[in-house]
Amino acid sequence: MDVLDPLVLARLQFAANITFHILFPTISIAMGWFLLFFKTRFVATGEQHWMDAYQFWIKIFALTFALGVVSGITMSFQFGTNWPGFMNAVGNVAGPLLAYEVLTAFFLEATFLGIMLFGRGRVSEWVHKLATWLVALGTTASAFWILALNSWMHTPAGFEMINGQAHVTSWFEVIFNPSFPYRMTHMLLASGLTASFLLAGISAYRWLKKDRAKDVMAVLRTGVVVAAVLIPVQILVGDMHGLNTLNTSLQN
Repeated sequence: MDVLDPLVLARLQFAANITFHILFPTISIAMGWFLLFFKTRFVATGEQHWMDAYQFWIKIFALTFALGVVSGITMSFQFGTNWPGFMNAVGNVAGPLLAYEVLTAFFLEATFLGIMLFGRGRVSEWVHKLATWLVALGTTASAFWILALNSWMHTPAGFEMINGQAHVTSWFEVIFNPSFPYRMTHMLLASGLTASFLLAGISAYRWLKKDRAKDVMAVLRTGVVVAAVLIPVQILVGDMHGLNTLNTSLQN
């Protein structure tokens, strides 16, 4: 195989980009919900260490969000630059799904992230909590649309081919294609596990460095407990996902 073959180079470029990109949304999806948990605990109990945890981890969330956006934009362009023939055939499906992700998820995250980062003290606590909830919702909605497209490419449904192009016959079948529920659940659990280990790992490192603030132990405990709950669930869902992949492959 010629390593300079355009197909090989396109695959290598796309693989390098998506390998780098996937780490950041995997962290930010669950991290948004962890931040909402910290904020809710602070509002409910008034204990300052929960707000300290929120203020520390929102910086990491903002960084992962920014890197995810930059690398994600590059990846979106590569659909057209690396696979123009494929996108010409399925653009009627892929284009709207990517557009829905931008319009319903990215704009929601980007708008209310500013309130999360700079709004405390300028807006009421319930508005700040609402902004946190909307950002967490936006990260999950983003995963919903991207996983819908990714799943459809593996188990296409709800379309017909006319003159070499896919035309949608049922958006419901396109979005909720046979592998979507498994891939979506698998991704959300993976995000929860990744963020849990990140919380626990950085908190453990801070503890070893003699940072014995209350928020450090609270976050460490949160990360360990969530990971312990999600690990067996992920194994079960992973098995179901694998069986679904096998069944759909045999059907096709």
